[in-house]
Amino acid sequence: MDSFLHFFEVMPIWQKLVWIVGLLVIFWILEGTYSFLKTPYNKWKHAKTNFVILAFVMIINVVFGVLTAGLFLWLDTNSFGLLHLIEMPIWVELLIAILILDFIAQYGVHYLLHKVKPLWRLHLVHHSDTHVDATSGTRHHPLDFIVRESFAVIAVLITGMPIAFYLFYRILTVLFTYWTHADIALPIKLDKALSYVIVTPTMHKFHHHYEMPWTDTNYGNMFSIWDRLLGTFKYGDPSKIVYGLDIVDNSKSDDLKYQLGLPFDKSVNYKTTR
Repeated sequence: MDSFLHFFEVMPIWQKLVWIVGLLVIFWILEGTYSFLKTPYNKWKHAKTNFVILAFVMIINVVFGVLTAGLFLWLDTNSFGLLHLIEMPIWVELLIAILILDFIAQYGVHYLLHKVKPLWRLHLVHHSDTHVDATSGTRHHPLDFIVRESFAVIAVLITGMPIAFYLFYRILTVLFTYWTHADIALPIKLDKALSYVIVTPTMHKFHHHYEMPWTDTNYGNMFSIWDRLLGTFKYGDPSKIVYGLDIVDNSKSDDLKYQLGLPFDKSVNYKTTR
């Protein structure tokens, strides 16, 4: 187990890039074969918008990478955090760390992004995507991403996890981000069965439906247990899903300038959203 975790701790950047690009290519191929929605759209134009937004996010990610590196050194030196209180097998500690990260840095912050009005404004950019596919998982306003990363730092501080745990978690989140947003349709019985434990593509598609109450459901990223335990799990008729938001100009889903300015657009009646 130690050697397994050490692999992620020393994993070079080029291998991380291969993982990210490789997964995206795989899901793009699957989207062409097992498409969830058959509505035609310019896939490359759509991807370009999401990738430019991702570029801004990656710059922020570098800054947080430096900050978290310092945090991990401090945690290791001071033996701070929940995982230092009780001696457990390393695989148990890893599982606990991933569960806490998924709850705080994914479900918890996602819930707040919907319920706190200033945060919801930032999160609109993600939900204004009218063609949800694998690239949509990378579509977050830079300020939205800062909020998300701040909660990840909080989760790390609470647990006192080693950096290898965190890096393994980040690798997993890349997989689940593409998986849950991918424009693919699993057999409905399989999707429902998997959704008892993990977030599935169809389960997450309901979250991207344009109207309430669906928009405020299925907040999870990896594990669906949080939605089920806290009463935010929903599953309905997938054929009724319509992407986008009814308070923004959906014709500008791929307009980069419009999307980056959306949280500050006074013409958008945010009061009707919450």
